[in-house]
Amino acid sequence: MRHRVRCQIVSCAALFAILLMLCGFAAAQTKEDPAKGSQIPEANVPKPLPRGGPVPRTADGHPDLSGVWFPGCYGTGDLNAFGLAGNYNLVRGCPDPKRAEPIPWQPWAAAKYKETFSSPLELQLHSPYILCLPRGTPVSLASTPYPIQFVQTPGTIVQLNEYDWDFRIIYTDGRAHSQDPDPTFNGESIGHWEGDTLVIDVIGIDERVWNNTNGWFHSDQEHVVERLTRTSENYLSYQYTIEDPKTLTKIWTSPVLTKTLGHEPLEEFYCTHTEELSQFSDQKKVLKSK
Repeated sequence: MRHRVRCQIVSCAALFAILLMLCGFAAAQTKEDPAKGSQIPEANVPKPLPRGGPVPRTADGHPDLSGVWFPGCYGTGDLNAFGLAGNYNLVRGCPDPKRAEPIPWQPWAAAKYKETFSSPLELQLHSPYILCLPRGTPVSLASTPYPIQFVQTPGTIVQLNEYDWDFRIIYTDGRAHSQDPDPTFNGESIGHWEGDTLVIDVIGIDERVWNNTNGWFHSDQEHVVERLTRTSENYLSYQYTIEDPKTLTKIWTSPVLTKTLGHEPLEEFYCTHTEELSQFSDQKKVLKSK
């Protein structure tokens, strides 16, 4: 049985601050000898999921993306959620994505980012996830430890997110974008096939959504293009580009990320506020004073 982390709004901020410090400590430990990786005993290191058989296809010949997909290449092994998958990628033969390019901020946006997120604590206190907002596009596929599920039907693909029990509808029936779509967390998603790759064009993304978990804000002019390719029975590759003429100097393209097929249902997961706002305000003052 898998278990999900459920935490209160205040305790989450403290937890993330601690994790940031621990990540720095772990990096210092492994810097001199990367081959040692995560220092986890050999017997406990999960092995990458086999590639599996050929890509399954729907009646119209397109790859069938249906299934529950976990981040990384370990399927539903021990480290499918909050494990040290980055270290395993380096030392265990898991496909290791290239390092992401720096965000091509316009000068004013870079200054705003630096001023707003002056410390790891400020980053967490501003995070939409502390407020239990949906992760949205592209984070729900790009930067989450939680699994997602695709349900593919003629004309639509539904993306079900375990985190916050959220969903997105990707239309593949040939329709065009709305002239002026209402902003939503997942955006208006219109897909089409280019060979065996599903290309998803997304506009109308709510400005409260971040493009990563580190404060990458955007404007109302953001345009995201996602590319999903099922490369074998058990593997799915994902890559996306971000265009935002109000905040960026050029289009940014992510590394290719890997997802693996699971064989168990999504669990019900909700992020909820269990502290009064006044208590959170007091806690924020205490944390900022330290």
